[in-house]
Amino acid sequence: LLPGHLDPGSHRKVLMKTGLILLILGHLNFITGTLVHGTVLRFVVTARDATSLHYGVTNSASVLAALLTISCGLSALLLSRYLGPAAFKWALLSLSACSSLCCLCCLLGLLVAIGLTLGNQGRVLLAPCSMATIAPAPLSRQCPFDPTRVYSSTLSLWAISLLLEAMEIFFSARCLLLTLQLLRL
Repeated sequence: LLPGHLDPGSHRKVLMKTGLILLILGHLNFITGTLVHGTVLRFVVTARDATSLHYGVTNSASVLAALLTISCGLSALLLSRYLGPAAFKWALLSLSACSSLCCLCCLLGLLVAIGLTLGNQGRVLLAPCSMATIAPAPLSRQCPFDPTRVYSSTLSLWAISLLLEAMEIFFSARCLLLTLQLLRL
């Protein structure tokens, strides 16, 4: 064995652990993204407002990246079981590269969304409410959702999603490097 290379038995264990971690992270990020969309963004996103449109696109991309991460985790688990076929290795190589890049784009989009929300103090999130109750504090009967905790809840869920995206990037890149070793590239 060359220094820095793993034997096939070690590759199996590392791929299995990495695949399981990617499965868990992908599912958690999927749940986080659907919570944000289901509780707030389905009422907020309009094509006329660039900020709310950015929120919707970023959140949808985050959910799709979570599905890609889940696929990458499943592929890593499959490869950990069957190291022989080159098609599995190439599939994992492409999935892990796509997952890493997609998660990086989502991470940057989430950073921008958090910055925009902090910059406008949540006004875009409360746009469906009446103009008299645009401030985050009062409770309004004219909102399609409960506006009392929209600002803090959305930012908290986006922060969790941001952390999950960063972890997905790390483990997808790890999967990519392991596959490169298996392919001897």
